[in-house]
Amino acid sequence: MMNMEDNKKQEDKKSEIDLKIRANFIREIIDDDSKTNKFGGKVHTRFPPEPNGYLHIGHAKSICLNFGLARDYNGLANLRFDDTNPAKEEQEYVESIQQDVRWLGFDWEDRLYYASDYFDQLYDYAVQLIKKGKAYVCDLSADQIRQFRGTFTEPGKNSPDRDRSIEENLDLFERMRKGEFPDGSRTLRSKIDMASPNLNLRDPVMYRILHASHQRTGDKWCIYPMYDWAHGQSDSIEKITHSICTLEFEDHRPLYDWFVEQLGIYHPQQIEFARLNLTYTVMSKRRLLQLVEDRHVNGWNDPRMPTISGLRRRGYTPESIRLFADRIGVSKSESTVDVALLEDCLRDDLNKRASRVMAVLRPLRLVIENYPEGVVEELEAINNPEDPAMGTRKVPFSKIVYIEHDDFRENPPKKYFRLSPGVEVRLRYAYIIKCVGVIKDPQSGEVTELRCTYDSETKSGSPQSARKVKGTIHWVSAAHALDAEVRVYDRLFMAENPGGENWKELMNPNSLQVLTKCKVEPSLAKAKIQDRFQFERLGYFCVDDDSREGDKVFNRTVTLRDTWAKIEKA
Repeated sequence: MMNMEDNKKQEDKKSEIDLKIRANFIREIIDDDSKTNKFGGKVHTRFPPEPNGYLHIGHAKSICLNFGLARDYNGLANLRFDDTNPAKEEQEYVESIQQDVRWLGFDWEDRLYYASDYFDQLYDYAVQLIKKGKAYVCDLSADQIRQFRGTFTEPGKNSPDRDRSIEENLDLFERMRKGEFPDGSRTLRSKIDMASPNLNLRDPVMYRILHASHQRTGDKWCIYPMYDWAHGQSDSIEKITHSICTLEFEDHRPLYDWFVEQLGIYHPQQIEFARLNLTYTVMSKRRLLQLVEDRHVNGWNDPRMPTISGLRRRGYTPESIRLFADRIGVSKSESTVDVALLEDCLRDDLNKRASRVMAVLRPLRLVIENYPEGVVEELEAINNPEDPAMGTRKVPFSKIVYIEHDDFRENPPKKYFRLSPGVEVRLRYAYIIKCVGVIKDPQSGEVTELRCTYDSETKSGSPQSARKVKGTIHWVSAAHALDAEVRVYDRLFMAENPGGENWKELMNPNSLQVLTKCKVEPSLAKAKIQDRFQFERLGYFCVDDDSREGDKVFNRTVTLRDTWAKIEKA
């Protein structure tokens, strides 16, 4: 028996391995900051989603990173909605994002913020820049601003309005706020350098006119801050120490630095890391929205979607996603992660926690001719061989059972270890049976029923059960089986990298198969929504949100890595 000292050694070793997995360049920066007492030794991060869609697995990586850093350094983490575009934002998205963060196991406590909380302060900051001669009201249209901006090889051109007086700019900006001008007619731009090699510094727009009602501020504002203007100042207001962003914001960092330096306010440190790219998946929020709106999927929480709500509905656990985030780590180099790694993390987690049950997806009736009529045996079945504490359950066995249609071949290929005429297999937890007859549909020729005999001396677990056969298959008792619908999900795209303009042509037409005649063992009558199981030999499955009392619907979460039975595909 393992003593307490051995237990502690194992726990210490596991902690050491976990720390090595999580080690990355961001932690090295924070460690250096702690040594120099930068930010007073504090670590304060934030997760700042825009409420214009549902979060996906890439956001989950960022959530785990930001909240994980705060946890590991005894710091704080905020949840802040960058709600600066009321035309695309909805309360539905706000609520779904909060649900996703909590489901992943993280808590922002009392630190729930919105960029809209700071609209008054941001306006005052903008006025400060105008008074310093660092911002001006511009009458160019959006298309004209793009034309004046220049290219990577050619400098931009100054706006005709760039040299307006401070007094005129203050007056026009105030009138913009009061709603005197139509949408798109004027903007407020920062005055930096139209010849800068960094296009983000070529007088970027800070405010645009948008007569739209905001979900939190109503009709108070008809000018709204651009993301680049609101983002850095919001971090500053919240006293964020380490502002963790993805690499596409690396070129924006000089702009964020310029804003806080011109204003003379608290300066967070921005650190960029590579975003998550996943094979057989699209991660663009725009493309995910298109899938939903064009009804290629059944909503944001469709189990084929890479959204957190879709993964949750499919049967993923928060532990598996956190494990995935730890395993892939963070770096500065763009790369694409094989979706198989995400699936492996899920298997590792479910293998330890999911109860084993028997289910038949494509039933074939099997009659045991020499089994007594009316007799029902209660056989002992193991709930999870990985966790003895999960115990056992009773499974009813009777004269007629269902097996998988694929577990019988009338003319089997070589190395086929399942049932065929004259061949013996073991029924899991039960007896060895032998196929002695095959009944077919007279018109289609399809096998509709098998006739078998059983060896009563081969009951599993009995002293006489030592006789071995090559194959073991699962089953359910016909008299006790529950009807169920099973949705078999596959990858949404056939291509490893579904990019380009014709990305929708790469969608997998067989990404969903609905099986309506499935049979499952009676223990599943009490299964609740989101309960997860391993259907023996078939994979891991989850009770779908559509399930009702007496009407069970299961999603296939992920296939098995391998099987305990000796099975080979024909």
